[in-house]
Amino acid sequence: MLRVVVPIIVLVVFVYGLIDLIRTNARDVKGISKPAWIAVQIVLPVLGAVLWFLIGRPRGNAGPAPATYRHPTAPDDDPEFLRNLEVRRRNQAEADRLKKLKDDLEARERDLRGDSGSGEAHGTGDPAPGTDEVK
Repeated sequence: MLRVVVPIIVLVVFVYGLIDLIRTNARDVKGISKPAWIAVQIVLPVLGAVLWFLIGRPRGNAGPAPATYRHPTAPDDDPEFLRNLEVRRRNQAEADRLKKLKDDLEARERDLRGDSGSGEAHGTGDPAPGTDEVK
């Protein structure tokens, strides 16, 4: 029984250590470079895996990542502010354009009616037909 269990344990430790090493980011590896760790594990299967877990493997944080505090940024550095500024500028330009068109349309209607802009039609005291003016 011992002749079967020991090789299985050796194989499991070797495979787990090698897979863990391969999945680790190369920047996080400690001690020697990642390809050197792979060579050590292949040449010395159990000892290489044990060394990997003790020396080369990066230590993971048990808890969540530390909170990063966002410092206030200047308005011209804040992309959301700049985006909102552009939207506001476009909305204002559109509002100005619509106001100008409305004023032009009202001026043309006054010219066609021959009114002086009083809003009354033929002296009846009623607003001109087709206008939404409220007194």
